[in-house]
Amino acid sequence: MRYLMTFSYDGSKYQGYQKQPNVRTIQEEIEKALFKIAGNRTISIHASGRTDSGVHALNQKAHFDLENKIEIERLKHSINSLIPKDIFVKKIEEVCSDFHARFDVIHKEYIYKVNMGEYNPIEKDYVYQCCEKLDVAEMDRALKYLEGTHDFKSFTKNDLKENYVRTILRTNLLINKKNHNMITFVFVGTGFMRYQVRNMVGTLIEIGKGKKKSVDIIDILNAKDRSKAGVIAPSSGLYLKNVNYNE
Repeated sequence: MRYLMTFSYDGSKYQGYQKQPNVRTIQEEIEKALFKIAGNRTISIHASGRTDSGVHALNQKAHFDLENKIEIERLKHSINSLIPKDIFVKKIEEVCSDFHARFDVIHKEYIYKVNMGEYNPIEKDYVYQCCEKLDVAEMDRALKYLEGTHDFKSFTKNDLKENYVRTILRTNLLINKKNHNMITFVFVGTGFMRYQVRNMVGTLIEIGKGKKKSVDIIDILNAKDRSKAGVIAPSSGLYLKNVNYNE
């Protein structure tokens, strides 16, 4: 029986989602719980994609297979009782046997939170403490140049053996209504490469500081050169918000 799981996590105390030797990861903690539930049998979970060290998720998705059918709410409760409290399974549903949490993704949504006001030590692991007034209008203009289908080689690691073309369907810049120093970048796309969102945000912040102009995004994309883009933004402000399998 194949199950699709929706879960959230605080990534600040983990070395990313993907299981690695000798470090604490989200995948490992969930698989340890499933190992006990399945009667000491190894169960692998397959996520929509990995998140890096310190990155959070509001609605990450992963599928896994169990030999025996277990009632959904019981399964959800069992997993949540065995995993750390900074991870939480929100929903489990049965899916067809050929469903794949990674390969069937239609689009993903990432958000990135920035504080332009006074440094806040309470939120340091959850909001990037830029603590500097940024040109919001110019950053919003820059976002629109990132929309569409482009070669994003300038915004990712240059050691990939695949092409760097991706499609960003929608972007937005949201200002918190109660605290105008808090802004959120929104990126919805068919897929993102490692560090792509953080590199785009780092470039947007340089634009907000006046170090670059919004129109420079065109030249950065055309250069296909990581050195032309801005410094990578910290992982603390990044969240995987949604993973969608339907249009």
